[in-house]
Amino acid sequence: MSVFERLKQARIVAVIRNADEENIIPIAEALHKGGVHALEITAETEHADKIIEKVTGAFGDKLMIGAGTVLDPETARTMLLAGATFIVSPTLNTETIKITKRYGAPSIPGAFTPTEVLTAYEHGADMVKVFPAGTVGAGYIKSIKGPLPQIPLMTTGGIDGENMEEYFNNGAEVVGIGSQLVNPKQLNKDEDYDELAKRAASYVKKVSAMSVFN
Repeated sequence: MSVFERLKQARIVAVIRNADEENIIPIAEALHKGGVHALEITAETEHADKIIEKVTGAFGDKLMIGAGTVLDPETARTMLLAGATFIVSPTLNTETIKITKRYGAPSIPGAFTPTEVLTAYEHGADMVKVFPAGTVGAGYIKSIKGPLPQIPLMTTGGIDGENMEEYFNNGAEVVGIGSQLVNPKQLNKDEDYDELAKRAASYVKKVSAMSVFN
């Protein structure tokens, strides 16, 4: 199964911002234990490439490790060479899409308007991230899907366990969940990682129970 198909099957991407080389392994272990198998390490995190290299080396194919907040093709290349298997951006840069595809990885650029969504797809995006989705709500996804049903959408920004079903019901294939799921600054002891695993499992359980997938 391709990385892109695995991403769609995973449904949830944990967006991890400001992790470090010391806590990334226990974070990844907790998420994996909870059933979340797609992680996005944001590129503005210090030494993001080293963090990606470390976690991909530790988990191999057990987890899909992508790079997020990728704003330019140079950063995309750095993250891909470090081991990232997909690239996510908050904005649309067609050169970033191009180099990501050149390295054989799924490209998920950010867009907001229908014009941006279509432009991203026409330039080779595998999926388009509607961001910030929380400012307009799940109904906006349905509105985009109406004229553009062929374009897979990921929604990020303000998504949590309480509202993610709305986004799936309105056409999102994948949701990106950030600090509502993972906040590295709050992970200080073993009990915190145990709680992260339980929280991840609760998200996965909710997705599994959704009627849209059954």
